[in-house]
Amino acid sequence: MSGCALSIDAEQTRVCRTALPAVNPGARITVQRVERGQGPHSLVIFYAAEYPDRPPLDRFVLCRFAAEGLSPDKAEMTALATESGPISGASLYFLKHYYIDTPEGVANDPGSPPLAEVAEIPAEAAYSLQQLVASLPRTAIYALLAVAYALVFGLSGRINLAFGELAAVGSAATVAGASIALAAGISTPVVGLAAGLLAALFAAAMHGAVGGIFTIGRIRTASSQPSLIATVGLSLFLMEYLRLVQSPVTVWLPPVWSEQWPLARAGDFLVTLTPLSLVTASIGLFAALGLIFLMKATEFGLAWRAYADDSRAATLFGIDGDRLLVQTLALAGGMAGLSGMLIVAQYGGLGFAGGFQYGLKALIAAVIGGIGSIPGALMGGVAVGLFETLWSAYLPIEARDMALYAALVVFLIFRPGGLLGMRELTPRSV
Repeated sequence: MSGCALSIDAEQTRVCRTALPAVNPGARITVQRVERGQGPHSLVIFYAAEYPDRPPLDRFVLCRFAAEGLSPDKAEMTALATESGPISGASLYFLKHYYIDTPEGVANDPGSPPLAEVAEIPAEAAYSLQQLVASLPRTAIYALLAVAYALVFGLSGRINLAFGELAAVGSAATVAGASIALAAGISTPVVGLAAGLLAALFAAAMHGAVGGIFTIGRIRTASSQPSLIATVGLSLFLMEYLRLVQSPVTVWLPPVWSEQWPLARAGDFLVTLTPLSLVTASIGLFAALGLIFLMKATEFGLAWRAYADDSRAATLFGIDGDRLLVQTLALAGGMAGLSGMLIVAQYGGLGFAGGFQYGLKALIAAVIGGIGSIPGALMGGVAVGLFETLWSAYLPIEARDMALYAALVVFLIFRPGGLLGMRELTPRSV
């Protein structure tokens, strides 16, 4: 499985590369290429060492590490060898503790191989393209969270304000699932993240269904305010619950698949994409397409649309509203848990209170896109993700959230139904 990895580990490459100036004192180092080593957890860096009084020398260094993948020890170098042979254990110890781990060693990193041969584009276009590429994971996360709001509101006419915390539940479950895989001796990122994905879907769906039954299913008042207040209580409960279960200290997964893939360049500026960003965006895309298919072409989707359109008529035709609500709550919780898994995979972790901002912005995305519309919520998530990224790139970042909330006010005034919501000025009651 390690041979099928998407890329050479960027963190291990950095550590091995940092050792090059120490084994070539006084030389100017130019990294040429990086390849996998023959042994386990190893890589080879080919480079040129240029001294002032002699022509450049082509050399290589082989670095071996304690682990790989999601293991916390994957950046621990256990052996180093050059074309002259392996260095001793004592030399390796001093190299790691008195050079590689110091600010001086980090500053003397010779850098990655030369810029790849990619298309040359104007500088402004390169900068804009880099911002769009960087926004892919964020848009996927917001879209999945926004569609969770749309699923519940479209069926029940209620807003569940706990989806941000359900994303945090999914994040904690992802770390737990990956840790179980590591405890079983499996450090491959694919297996670890797959275990985390299953754990996140199960945990968030279960918490979402149980919490939603008590805050939405059991509160059958004509007004939605009591249910809304109950979901605020559920949000606070989940936040404190996570603080007690996982402790206030955020557990971080090590970065994986973070090698820079070149896309284009403008002079020395290289537009890059990491494999992990591509995986995160792809998971979000496939989940969105799968959800649209589920709502359009399955018995559950038909029942959901019928009940959302006219609950009384749907009940007369044999649709069990209570059962459908539980299924919808579990599905919405699963979408929130999936977004939490993507947060952990992309950014490393999420604290017990970190889901609040994600949930709030996803609610804004759902309102902008059309909170009763599944495709509209997905579109709203993409719109909010792009808005945040482009605002941060071109305008003062400290005013970004204020501008986003102002955009929400504008939508509520001029198009309360959202981009793909109802044509009327106000959404019809569901």
